[in-house]
Amino acid sequence: MARIFCIANQKGGVGKTSTAINLGAGLGRAGYKTLIIDLDPQCNATSGLGGSPLLRHPLVTGTGWSDSIFRTDWENLFLLPGCRSFADITTLTGNDDQQARRLREQLSVGTNAFDYVFIDSPPSLGQLTRSALACANEVLMPIQCEYFAMEGLTQMIQLIKSVMEDSEVKLEFSGILLTMVDPGLELTHEVESEVREFFGEIVYQTVIPRDVSISEASSYGQPVLEYAPRSRAARAYIELCMEVIENE
Repeated sequence: MARIFCIANQKGGVGKTSTAINLGAGLGRAGYKTLIIDLDPQCNATSGLGGSPLLRHPLVTGTGWSDSIFRTDWENLFLLPGCRSFADITTLTGNDDQQARRLREQLSVGTNAFDYVFIDSPPSLGQLTRSALACANEVLMPIQCEYFAMEGLTQMIQLIKSVMEDSEVKLEFSGILLTMVDPGLELTHEVESEVREFFGEIVYQTVIPRDVSISEASSYGQPVLEYAPRSRAARAYIELCMEVIENE
């Protein structure tokens, strides 16, 4: 059975997409068949892996969504591209839990062909994020190591808890990931200490450093593990892959 992660945080720019891409690439390199599902209308995971957004979203059109999956240029890494169609995003968002149920039913058909699935969700507390959480069995929350890191976390955690209360959903909290860490800043140490003290063991030991190679890699449509394999960010994502595997 696939481990299906929803990468979620209502704040933008915290490293959700970079985490989905590089965890996927690292696990693929380790021999695990991995799928990234782009549910963010911005489609950054799609472009970050050298793909193009779809004109219509296969999870809306009713066609076999697995037919829209393509093999990326990297070992064992597959992508279901995102879609920027306003009409399709509105349909995916829905206005009740019925849409989440339909998404779960559709995704359950094809995800068992993979070892790991990462759903890149939009930066919001809306129904599309709720649906993405309901389709997953684990949630990973990146937190930027800056002044407003804790802002809004209460609402995000309340949303996760409310999804967990659905008897049809089997969602667990995989962990909180500290991103954009700059060890030279006192603020970074303060935020990390506060997050670890408050959340305890659910915070990953691995932290992702602030590294320009992550942004550069995305602009070239590559994981940082391929673009700059000797970079601090690449080493950190490899360590995160090992931690995810060990926590199975």
